[in-house]
Amino acid sequence: MQNDTVKCGLTEQNDSRFVDTIEKEAYVWCETGWKHDDHEHAHQRAQLTFVEEGYQYFHIDQKIYIVPQHHVMWIPSGKAHKITSEAKTVNLTVFLFKNVFGDDFYRHVHVFAAPPVLKEMLLYASKWNQLIEEDEEQDLFFKAILKSLPNFCRESSYLEIPVPSDPRLIPVCTYINSNFKYSLNTADLAERAQMSVRSLQRIFKSETGITLQKYLQLVRILKSIELMDAGQYTLSQIAYKVGYQSLSAFTSSYYSIMKNKPRVKK
Repeated sequence: MQNDTVKCGLTEQNDSRFVDTIEKEAYVWCETGWKHDDHEHAHQRAQLTFVEEGYQYFHIDQKIYIVPQHHVMWIPSGKAHKITSEAKTVNLTVFLFKNVFGDDFYRHVHVFAAPPVLKEMLLYASKWNQLIEEDEEQDLFFKAILKSLPNFCRESSYLEIPVPSDPRLIPVCTYINSNFKYSLNTADLAERAQMSVRSLQRIFKSETGITLQKYLQLVRILKSIELMDAGQYTLSQIAYKVGYQSLSAFTSSYYSIMKNKPRVKK
């Protein structure tokens, strides 16, 4: 990033919105050792982020999306988002598009693993890093990436953790996030929410779309991704640290969410 007020070529205003002074239809901005700002922001360009190393959390519309290494995140134009990460190192490639195609895909948030072909295309595109002059090859290449995204995303699966808006449920989520290693005690959680067990289960499902048990599973998998990124533990150690009694149980749970097998970063 160039200075405190320019991020990925966009100039930030005090209201956390960005002014786009670049005329180019689309451009790419590569960032090694990325550092996040802990506030929500928005901009008029649509954004495609490729996480080359590390992982990121995107906070959008009362949901937290995790974008692991070699995954991409699509954010429509004007969509407010906040980005955080606890990874030791985060290397990103960010594409910003002034205009997109008319397909419904481009109007919604998406996260998916970059297939080998897309990954190579995104890495190749780094040759145009921070280039703001017109370039015919780059223009055609970026349009090809943009046009192909819906097909690459068709069988996507990703970790999305809903955040309830009912304030009574915040202590429940906070407790699970701090005690994910242990089994759920719904009576204790209900007491924290100051409601009956039945009401807690009903309201939590209504607010988030998932059960308390499913929320616990998502948090455990999220924490396991953090531990795998650290590269300090074996998969068996990670399985135990996030609350599973066996490696096979952890692997099965991880695969059911992420659609691939867990791997420790080397």
